[in-house]
Amino acid sequence: MKMKVRKAVFPAAGLGTRFLPATKAQPKEMLPIVDKPIIQYGVEEALAAGCDQIIIITGRGKAAIEDHFDVSYELENILESRGKSDLLKIVKQISDMIHVAYVRQKEALGLGHAVLMAKELIGNEPFAVILADDVIDAPKPCLKQMVEVFEETQESVIATQVVEGPAISSYGVLDVKQPDGRFAGRLSEIRNMVEKPKLEDAPSKQAIIGRYILTPAIFDVLEKTKPGAGGELQLTDAMRNLLQQEHMWAYVYEGKRYDAGDKLGFLKATVEFALQRPDLGGPFREYLKKLEL
Repeated sequence: MKMKVRKAVFPAAGLGTRFLPATKAQPKEMLPIVDKPIIQYGVEEALAAGCDQIIIITGRGKAAIEDHFDVSYELENILESRGKSDLLKIVKQISDMIHVAYVRQKEALGLGHAVLMAKELIGNEPFAVILADDVIDAPKPCLKQMVEVFEETQESVIATQVVEGPAISSYGVLDVKQPDGRFAGRLSEIRNMVEKPKLEDAPSKQAIIGRYILTPAIFDVLEKTKPGAGGELQLTDAMRNLLQQEHMWAYVYEGKRYDAGDKLGFLKATVEFALQRPDLGGPFREYLKKLEL
């Protein structure tokens, strides 16, 4: 019987220092792009891909994430009493959309450590990892594209994008074989991966972005992987070790990625998502045309 991806892990224990002082008292994941928190875009993507069980790795000061996906009886009663049925529907959809579990990461010890915290809840199943900072706008959600690849290969899949020039040094970079004929040539088998190489040392232009589908074998590998710089357990190191025992695939997804963990990327996402909105796009576009840029 083929394995299916039903669970998605959201590492959300980081401090969000790039957005201080806004993140001093609220989680970075709750910063809104237009009127929806960053993390909700990722959760909706996971649901669209068939993942109905969401595991959020949290830390200190992250209670607002739990409150957001919980039932808010007081707010619902107020909206109902005031006859604001449209807003009531939106609020109820948030709490009804997922089965969610939270795991507390006491120390932020790297992405690999955050994923390892989900081991008991994942069990012996393949699972997705979504980094909410990477907001991806695509006609077919990025994770759904990857799930289709996994359903055929039954092996780990990493989302990648082509990055040109010196910017490649900010990413994990993949060494891949020639593109596989399947999935419109977007699929390649991974030979190796390097974390943040210099431009001249990068094995390709294929950079890892924040979407992964991993087999449960990653947990045993993570437990045996030694921490790297700063005492952090890196997911890239563990995936490189997993390559020694399993095939892994790189998938160049279709869509546009916004790095919402970066101030400029966050602003770009806010503007472009607002322009797409039926209720805001027209007036906002007219406003932008009037600016003296």
